[in-house]
Amino acid sequence: MRQIWAILKKELLIEWRLKHTFWGALLYIGCTVFIVFLMARQPESRVWNALFWIAQLFIVINTVSKSFLQETVERYRYYYTIVSPSRFILAKLMYSSILMLLMTLVSVTLFYGIMDIHFHNPYRFILVAVLGSQGLALLFTFLSAIASQAKQNAALMAILGFPLSIPLLLILDKLSFAALAPVFQEDWGTLLLVMTGMNGVIVGLALLLFPFLWKE
Repeated sequence: MRQIWAILKKELLIEWRLKHTFWGALLYIGCTVFIVFLMARQPESRVWNALFWIAQLFIVINTVSKSFLQETVERYRYYYTIVSPSRFILAKLMYSSILMLLMTLVSVTLFYGIMDIHFHNPYRFILVAVLGSQGLALLFTFLSAIASQAKQNAALMAILGFPLSIPLLLILDKLSFAALAPVFQEDWGTLLLVMTGMNGVIVGLALLLFPFLWKE
């Protein structure tokens, strides 16, 4: 646990000192919401929901996907001598989750504040937004780990990320739209469990497969 905390603390300190990713993501969120507001003003719930998750997808790509791509070979060798691969990937996943949690809360606040969308169940929407952003963050962090071992980093992550993120986004669209609609959907709880299970599967695959990448 100390090793995980040490790596997590290192990532947070680097981000706090540089703030490149954090402020870049905030700028992207602000620009996206403002442009959508200028073009669509107050879109209907279905359109608003789609725009929100499209923005979340690109926020993830612009923030947490760099978790492994910015690491150098020398730093990898240093990590190899002080920490196990499972703890290393777990610390990276935790860092990405924390960063994306902050980005999601800011994004929901701006989307709601500027576009004044009406939530029939705001707490349910926030729950889905947080859970969904965590899933996307976990997925693209793991894909970043895979892409970092290849020469075509960005291309490989895009090729892998597009088909893998579609099922997540489709489930999230149904879950979050249920929070916007006045009618309760009976399968909402089932979809929420499926989404939670998918997040668990991503973490499990990362812990299982990353040691093989680590050896390379």
